Amino acid sequence: MAQSPFFSFITTMKKIRLLLSALLTSALLAAPSITASQIQEANKTKADSSSTKSNAKTETIARLTEKDYQEVAKSLGVETAAIKAVVDIEAGTAHQGFFAPGKPIVNFDLSMFKQHARKNGINLSRYSNSHAIVFSGPNAKRFGSVQAAQQERLRVARTIDNKTGIEGAFWGMFQIGGFNWKLCGCSNINEFVEKMSKSERSQLDLFAVFIKNLGLDKALRNKDWAAFSKVYNGPSYASRGYHTRMAQAYARHKAKEK
Repeated sequence: MAQSPFFSFITTMKKIRLLLSALLTSALLAAPSITASQIQEANKTKADSSSTKSNAKTETIARLTEKDYQEVAKSLGVETAAIKAVVDIEAGTAHQGFFAPGKPIVNFDLSMFKQHARKNGINLSRYSNSHAIVFSGPNAKRFGSVQAAQQERLRVARTIDNKTGIEGAFWGMFQIGGFNWKLCGCSNINEFVEKMSKSERSQLDLFAVFIKNLGLDKALRNKDWAAFSKVYNGPSYASRGYHTRMAQAYARHKAKEK
């Protein structure tokens, strides 16, 4: 008796299912098995990779060492105590060059910022409301510390104009004005910021180039504090007692060497 079309279709479908089941079983038997040790190794590799990425993101502040001071002092032909005296006056006796990893201490100077804004053709009046923090004093209470406030003022100032913002601040443990980037031997102003943000040794190297280009290495070598202060701190250095404080700081560090 001839099969009905419907019965023929059902039979065909059963054959297809049997064929697919056979093929799947064959594939599973041929596939290599994954051992427990292989799974452990894969997990270990993944963990090691995550650890490496985590360590790469860890930032620390590269502090100056005594060897750093000695090497740069020797290259300048000056005493390490003389260089340390400059740091005492500019950054304090703690000799901190950074506020946080990658963030050198800064002193944002509004008058300097305005001066360079005029030179760079920046109309600051249009930013007085939208960038109010730039034009006000550092609000330590609001930001947690004076330095935190200075960091924020600089950040916002750079959104007005990057170059002008950098030029309107004094940078690092030697408080070098951003407008002096060429005298520090940098090819552009962003290189100046990069080096200032790298390490305290990098800040020291910038200082060394800076005073050599100004001819101040001779004054530091001769411990002529007045001559050094007049150029480094400005004509009003005497009223601030800059030279006498330098002499006192030098004497303190020299005494420690004995």
